[in-house]
Amino acid sequence: MSAADSGAPLTAAEVSSLFADLVDCPVLVLAISGGPDSTALLVLAARWRKARRRGPKLVAVTVDHGLRPQARREAADVKRLARTLGLAHHTLRWNGKKPAAGLQAKARAARYGLLADAARKAGAHHVLTAHTRDDQAETVLIRLTRGSGIGGLAAMARMSPVPGAADVSLVRPLLEVPKARLVATLRKAGVAYAEDPSNHDPTFTRVRLRAAMPDLEREGLGAARLALLARRARRAEAALEAAVDSAAAALAPGSWREGHPIEFALPGFRALPEEVALRLVGRAVRSAGNEGPVELGKLEALAAALFPALVPTRGSVRFRRTLAGAVVTRTGNRLLVERAPARRGGIAPKRP
Repeated sequence: MSAADSGAPLTAAEVSSLFADLVDCPVLVLAISGGPDSTALLVLAARWRKARRRGPKLVAVTVDHGLRPQARREAADVKRLARTLGLAHHTLRWNGKKPAAGLQAKARAARYGLLADAARKAGAHHVLTAHTRDDQAETVLIRLTRGSGIGGLAAMARMSPVPGAADVSLVRPLLEVPKARLVATLRKAGVAYAEDPSNHDPTFTRVRLRAAMPDLEREGLGAARLALLARRARRAEAALEAAVDSAAAALAPGSWREGHPIEFALPGFRALPEEVALRLVGRAVRSAGNEGPVELGKLEALAAALFPALVPTRGSVRFRRTLAGAVVTRTGNRLLVERAPARRGGIAPKRP
């Protein structure tokens, strides 16, 4: 069994590789809750920076959601550890009344908003989080239970925009590291960490799936295999999106301005592979419509009705259906996607 699979502490060489692509960043914001994963991120990032003659300034940030009485003490513990490591630390609080429904999702959005604000104030373009290989595996399982497509199974990327803040990048340097190795690293260093009781609450889907992981591991579907599936799905997703880019440029050249109509000539559209055609319609609906991202299931339902209507025929075939604030119309030899008219009794959408 290799060190990577045995729960051995991370080596200096491994730590260096985790952050190597971030050396030229001026500032890095570290999202540290005080749990084992984020505490390990704090310790490892500090070690990496200390071992270098030059590199980014590190700023640790803890978000207190105001949901647990222990959170204030945990934030204070993180501050003490950060000072010991020679790093600046800030505690940010999610103030105001908390929602009764969808609390986890709202708390997550608030956390990312606060972290993005902290990055901007610090002059940073990157926020680092401590998502691990175990988190990646659980995310893949959750997406599987929801019937996600290739994009969903790709799960988390090492680097992506912070949700709701496209100007700040979210970096997950520990995404290929098993949680056990982070815990082993902290134990070897004698660094304590907090345990969030919600991580053991079976009312949460992620916790239930985490409890099932040992059984899945015995059947050969452990965290490493699920993370491998995510990497392969991400590779396939990139290839598919590149094909959609090419199709969009060939069939609807010019700028795709938000809210403006998009038109495809049917001969070229019919020649596309079904998945590429599906994604191209979805991209057009998202661009022309006014209701945001398109749910895959609804897009597939539209495609199930649309694609048969695109078969060449001598007669006059007309297709018209709305989705996500856009209307998709087949008339003659063209497919048009444009902003749907305002609903009766509603407020008319703004004209682009």
